[in-house]
Amino acid sequence: MKDRALGVGRRVLHVVAPKERDRQRLRRLFRPVRFGSLGKVEPISDRWGLDRGTPIDRYYIEAFLARSSDRIRGRVLEVGDSRYADRFGADIDRLEILDIRADNPRATIVADLVAADAIPDASFDCLVVTQVLQYVSDPSAAIAQLHRILAPGGTLLLSLPVVSRTGRHDLGRDLWRFTPAAAERLLATVFDPAHVDVIGQGNTVAGIAFLAGVAAEDLRSSKLDVDDPFAPVVVTARATRSAD
Repeated sequence: MKDRALGVGRRVLHVVAPKERDRQRLRRLFRPVRFGSLGKVEPISDRWGLDRGTPIDRYYIEAFLARSSDRIRGRVLEVGDSRYADRFGADIDRLEILDIRADNPRATIVADLVAADAIPDASFDCLVVTQVLQYVSDPSAAIAQLHRILAPGGTLLLSLPVVSRTGRHDLGRDLWRFTPAAAERLLATVFDPAHVDVIGQGNTVAGIAFLAGVAAEDLRSSKLDVDDPFAPVVVTARATRSAD
């Protein structure tokens, strides 16, 4: 008797043959799952592990920005604050901080990325946009604006969540998750695909730990430094505007 697939709505349910059920039982017997601290419904941290150390998504993002530090130069724009431009940038001539919130005391430009028409064309040599597009109403419009304000030859350094908890105060505004393929398609609407480099970073262990609020420091680097294309935690992308 072979497995049979039953279509139910948009999901596909599999009827498992008796022999396969026996094999599944043996796998559970000889490879038991030991949840330990992860067996609880409540997360270890509901702040992505920030109160324990470095959030796991930021582990990958910071490594990505370190590899791309040669691009963080000239006229630089970062969203929210300047933590990464300050940490990884070099030869910065002008640094601007963009935020949609007027109450951010560090913001030098208050604008919505979807409608940032007040920012002149080709204003920046580098844009640092980490874990932002999940909050915007129209990611495609935001990418078009980011491309527009980049100078020819300038680079967008972007990160997007694949899996993540929703923040304490973000239930109404955390809108999107992205796969590497989605990121490639999104960027290809305005950037030359030949100038776009998209990487899915992370793996199953890292993803489970991140959702539970485990910090990067809680895991060995050998558990973090493996990228599984079928189970990324975060997407990092480097997109360069073509020279005119």
